[in-house]
Amino acid sequence: MHPFDYQVEKMNKIFYIDRLSGQTQVEKIYHESLLQLLYGDSKKNHYLRQLLLPVLTRSALMSRFYGYLQKRAASQRKIMPFIQKFDVDSSEFLEPVSSFHSFNDFFIRRLKSTVRPLAVGRSVAVFPADGRYLFYDKLSVHQQLSVKGKLFYLKELLQDEALAKDYANGTLVMGRLCPSDYHRFHFPCDCTLGPTHVINGYLQSVNPLAVKHNLETFSQNERTLCRLQTAAFGQVLDMEIGAFNVGSIQQTYQPEVLQVKGAEKGYFEFGGSAIILLFKENTIRLDQDLLEATAKGLEMRCLMGQRLGQTI
Repeated sequence: MHPFDYQVEKMNKIFYIDRLSGQTQVEKIYHESLLQLLYGDSKKNHYLRQLLLPVLTRSALMSRFYGYLQKRAASQRKIMPFIQKFDVDSSEFLEPVSSFHSFNDFFIRRLKSTVRPLAVGRSVAVFPADGRYLFYDKLSVHQQLSVKGKLFYLKELLQDEALAKDYANGTLVMGRLCPSDYHRFHFPCDCTLGPTHVINGYLQSVNPLAVKHNLETFSQNERTLCRLQTAAFGQVLDMEIGAFNVGSIQQTYQPEVLQVKGAEKGYFEFGGSAIILLFKENTIRLDQDLLEATAKGLEMRCLMGQRLGQTI
């Protein structure tokens, strides 16, 4: 059973392990009613679902428009109710809540440097963003990742058959960001890199309620691809993946300049989103607790800067 099947099998609730506490928790879902309507198992809304899904996810227009609404001053009133409902810790914010003039300002907030300490060591990679993650330490062992018969192929994800072959036996780290998460993403290790390449696609939800039906979502959605040249891990592929209601993916780094571990690479504007890291074979050893969580069929919530693994 794949994690996206297990997580939502009981009453469509999403379970994950919190790395800090080690406890299994139930995720609070933003716009849960809409997700259940669009992606739930009920046959009641089958025809409505068939009508709405292409309109909402096959064109970026609706997501861009919704993202635009989150930048308007009227959206400011949503901030405090959202913080309270989803237990967002405002003491971590670099700036006070009163300084956010729109919901998007809150969404792309910066955090105090002290609240996301970096795991030390040049041979240690860290998580690039807060999120709920799955881990595959040797893709050839897992063959092709599969959900309900739908296959996930690297060549479709990367849109580059030669590049896919280079990483076919490698390690994949897949992170999903919820609307309540910190939405800036960072470099997992010291590196240099060129421009980030955009691969056009849809803006489908990356919530497990949706992805359990179609893991191809990650290789169909709008996404970016960037090659990180590192001394410790060789060439690492970094991807940011857009999703339903993502306004845009903004890159804030300067290309062709040495970037230190933990430096900001960019941020997602309003909406759900995902991140993928790909390492070549025998370049990283993931921490054991991460692999054990995926083996149990659960995502693990990890924070930017926490230890991901080290060189072999």
